[in-house]
Amino acid sequence: MTILVTGALHWDVVVHAPRLPHIDETLRGSSVAYQFGGKGGNQAIAAALAGADVAFAGRIGSDQAGAEMKRRLTDAGIDISALQVGPDASGMSAAIVDGDGNYGAVIVSAENHKFDTGLLTIPGGCRMVLMQNELTHAALLEIKQKAHQADVPVVLNAAPALGLTGADLESVKVLIVNRVEASDLLGRDPAELDPPESIRALQGLAPGSDIVVTLGGDGVIFAQSGETPEHQPARKTTVCSTHGAGDVFVGTFAAAYVDGAPFGAAIARAQEAAVGHVSGNR
Repeated sequence: MTILVTGALHWDVVVHAPRLPHIDETLRGSSVAYQFGGKGGNQAIAAALAGADVAFAGRIGSDQAGAEMKRRLTDAGIDISALQVGPDASGMSAAIVDGDGNYGAVIVSAENHKFDTGLLTIPGGCRMVLMQNELTHAALLEIKQKAHQADVPVVLNAAPALGLTGADLESVKVLIVNRVEASDLLGRDPAELDPPESIRALQGLAPGSDIVVTLGGDGVIFAQSGETPEHQPARKTTVCSTHGAGDVFVGTFAAAYVDGAPFGAAIARAQEAAVGHVSGNR
């Protein structure tokens, strides 16, 4: 096992509609789908699809959604020996995808926030711990500390970024955020923060970390610790849906990076996978 992914699992209800509804409005949608989700689960599967040997640590409920998510992880070849099962409902999300492929979502963490970090051991042979910010803040800090004690580098996708401080980012090898999450971490208005400035500001907040800021259709800007920001433009494609594209990027990056790809090459491979995802060709 090379990558241990810790994080949330959500059973996603995805509704397609012409636009997001206004307050108090009932809007007629065109279709609905039920999908495996949660940033942790999505990134674990993306990393496995990219060829990594992956284990997942998280928590599901004793319900049909939990059983289905467990099956999806197993079918992807992911080690689920650290998957916990609680008595209550599994996590879920409700997402609306509009006619342009953009989306908004609401998540309910449920059993995810009952993950018992005391039961987690960093496995021998682990070369990366991949984390997000969908578990509790206490769980994030304890898992990060366990990785540090085991001398295993941490890749943190700080999503969502609310509630995190510079102290929370200590000992993080790679920090990955989108432009909104970067603004949340920095306490700045996204409209007032250009991408190179966001990298430099994040380097000040997390001076020991390599930084990646994804920019959607504007590509990716990144810098390794102490270095000058670089930009990779986005590949042009027809967008079917952006839902889950960030998780595909993160999981693919992790798989490429842990396999020894140079930083920029791992980002390029992640961009290619994300483009395939949003265009419906993956």
